[in-house]
Amino acid sequence: MTVDTAYTGELPGLTLLARGKVRDIYDVDDNSLLFVASDRLSAFDVVMKTGIPDKGKVLTQISMFWFDLLKDVPNHVITADVNEMPAQIQKYASQLAGRSMLVKKLKMLPVEAIVRGYITGSGWKEYQRKGTVCDLELPKGLENCSKLEKPLFTPSTKAEDGLHDENIHPDKSAQILGAELNQKVAETAIQIYETARAFAAERGIIIADTKFEFGLDNDGNLVLADEVLTPDSSRFWPADEYTPGKEQNSFDKQFIRNYLESINYDKTTPVTIPDNVITRSQQKYLEAFEIITGKKLST
Repeated sequence: MTVDTAYTGELPGLTLLARGKVRDIYDVDDNSLLFVASDRLSAFDVVMKTGIPDKGKVLTQISMFWFDLLKDVPNHVITADVNEMPAQIQKYASQLAGRSMLVKKLKMLPVEAIVRGYITGSGWKEYQRKGTVCDLELPKGLENCSKLEKPLFTPSTKAEDGLHDENIHPDKSAQILGAELNQKVAETAIQIYETARAFAAERGIIIADTKFEFGLDNDGNLVLADEVLTPDSSRFWPADEYTPGKEQNSFDKQFIRNYLESINYDKTTPVTIPDNVITRSQQKYLEAFEIITGKKLST
């Protein structure tokens, strides 16, 4: 399935600082950046040859919903309204509407804050081997997708392009960030997760786990950044279908991961995803957006 310029992202006249797995980041001025969420599809830290139409709009608009709901936690958003952005950005309004954010420049932390409320994915694989997640010991007898007694802060390193993120023990992230900052990150991440989990539960969705990124502003304040509680950064399960002991149906890119696992994907080489898998994934992203926000996607 071909995807338009939202897949590659070209904005002549703006300085491209970084092209991530999904987001393109442009320099705007001394204080701000432009984040553009493309329709690129990343799985197992590999950008696939195929994108998901409107995925970038889902990621941006659901992030904006959560940033607003969680506004007690400082975040990096200046505006997501292209008409309120500088003139050099507004000329690309048709390309950027619904998928871009003007954000504050921050000193980004080199650790991702992952919070797990259920044991699944890489955490389940480690638990089967060692009885731990990020070397944190867990009770014996847990099943795949079991709910944990309390949410766990399980940080990971940020991988360079082409490499995989590495789960690390919280003590390791404390060595990287410093003990005080690491504790602040852990407490804030768990607080956000618990608030979001309760909100989603009222709408029939389990947030099994999620990933946050934080930065520091010029005054050293901790600021929530990047995307938040999206189908790319979280596992969303329908609560009425939840049954521990097996893989769950999901509203997120786990559907893509499951397809790739079924073809014994090498987790290294970009591949083309079949149209039927892309179409179903697009439906799942939109469904998650609509259930959580109560809105239709702005296209």
